[in-house]
Amino acid sequence: MKEPGPDHPITIAPHAGRIRVIANGITVADTTRALALKEASYPEVLYIPREDALWDHFARNARTTHCPYKGEANYFDLDVGGPPRQAAVCSYEKPFPAVARIKEYLAFYPDKVDAIEEG
Repeated sequence: MKEPGPDHPITIAPHAGRIRVIANGITVADTTRALALKEASYPEVLYIPREDALWDHFARNARTTHCPYKGEANYFDLDVGGPPRQAAVCSYEKPFPAVARIKEYLAFYPDKVDAIEEG
């Protein structure tokens, strides 16, 4: 486990406004309670509370990855008609203490959904 610091900063803050995630014309998540995570030089990632997602469209994927700063990531596929969108959603179910706020939140890969709308 690595701690965020000056060489690899991580900030988490509430995101103002509404976020809707759309895949194949279906809103799979809709929230006004998103968190914005900014990690080092990577683009900002929006994390959406699990309870604001439509779980009928999710299936756990066996894939896992490890981030030395956040912990083990678990993945979900999206089934919205057509072929499943493999590993379209990531979740840190037991995040490291420095990023504990993202527990019970989901991050959607922009290239695996049709839109992540802010409004």
